[in-house]
Amino acid sequence: MPEALKPRPSRLPKPAWLKIRPAAGERYLELKELLKGLNLATVCQEAQCPNIGECWAGGTATIMLMGEVCTRGCRFCNVKTGNPKGVLDLEEPQKVAYAVSKMDLDYVVLTSVDRDDVEDEGSGHFAETVRRLKDLSPDLIVEVLTPDFKGNPEYVQKIVDAKPDVFAHNVETVERLTKRVRDPRAGYRQSLDVLQMVKKMDATRYTKSSIMLGLGETEDEVRQTLKDLREVDCDVVTFGQYLQPRKRHLPVEDFISPEKFQEWQKEAEAMGFLYVASGPLVRSSYRAGEFFMKGVIEKRRLKEGF
Repeated sequence: MPEALKPRPSRLPKPAWLKIRPAAGERYLELKELLKGLNLATVCQEAQCPNIGECWAGGTATIMLMGEVCTRGCRFCNVKTGNPKGVLDLEEPQKVAYAVSKMDLDYVVLTSVDRDDVEDEGSGHFAETVRRLKDLSPDLIVEVLTPDFKGNPEYVQKIVDAKPDVFAHNVETVERLTKRVRDPRAGYRQSLDVLQMVKKMDATRYTKSSIMLGLGETEDEVRQTLKDLREVDCDVVTFGQYLQPRKRHLPVEDFISPEKFQEWQKEAEAMGFLYVASGPLVRSSYRAGEFFMKGVIEKRRLKEGF
């Protein structure tokens, strides 16, 4: 491996604005035990999300489908990498629907590991989970945060047909850094294509993407990424600080100040995004953004007579 690509520990001291309190509280512990009892994983736990306590207390959770082992190896991600050998829990869609009905959530995000080992890369499993959730909790707002399915329109269509309220897929970083940051099977343009496919298949679906800052990107590159997202009619974008999960992962090149995150929010809003969440601790699934989208979607439902 070339020296420039070898992971190295981040030597930058973590600034004060990135310090958080550990998740705690009665509701947090209740949800943790419920999910453990049903053998369900959340990206909140697997990716060590700093907002887990806030979100779980506020009626939002992000559930990770199809196990805890990803067939890809992105160099920023803390999720385990390996080969699940085509094994899926076929009862998981029903388990998730049951768990969510007991969690008293008003907004749920479904995400997943990449499952290149499964015939349809897990798109059918994803779609079935959305349908089960809608059947058991009709008022629930469902967001999906999906893999790219290698850009296969058939697999994207399966999920669009299940009618999630929000379809999210992350570009993660700027185009120049994509090969360094993401698995070789992913691609910047491929991710943009997925977001564009969703809008072409059903223009009423809200689309969303996320950008990590602090990986060595330039301001002009971030600006171009925003332009590219608007070109494919992406509705929502979030900005967050990249944090190195372990020594083997990519180092942090820069800690972005809260003031700079606010500047990016204003610039993105001026470009016409429906909603922008931007801050050091913001993640793709973020309580404030989901609260905003809840309001937008509920207004649409009332207008359409649902």
